Amino acid sequence: QAQLEESGGGLVQPGDSLRLSCTNSGRPFRSSAMAWFRSAPGKAREFVATITGQARVPKYRESVKGRFTISVDNAQNTMFLQMNDLRVEDTGVYYCATGLRTSDSFAYYARSDTYDTWGQGTQVTVSS
Repeated sequence: QAQLEESGGGLVQPGDSLRLSCTNSGRPFRSSAMAWFRSAPGKAREFVATITGQARVPKYRESVKGRFTISVDNAQNTMFLQMNDLRVEDTGVYYCATGLRTSDSFAYYARSDTYDTWGQGTQVTVSS
């Protein structure tokens, strides 16, 4: 199955930080496309961040740019999403995802159907 698993969510106040982790059953990540998505209450799943290609170049949705950092620690077989200066609108269930195919188009990596392996999500709640 090799299902992904997220952790690190919680209830925090605006301005706080969280670090989310994603593991691949302890196995190395061999995927070319790796990303975080989130689903806010009552809203569709949306792209948050991706780290793509052999160079692992990070890209972010505009609303999290400068606040969130996506990274991969190959030694620990873990993908991270460091979230700083959290806002109420960051609230949602956060999912990590991986895929094997690559593209020259950035938009490709922001689409859910790019990824074939997903975790079950971890809840992030930002409330004052």
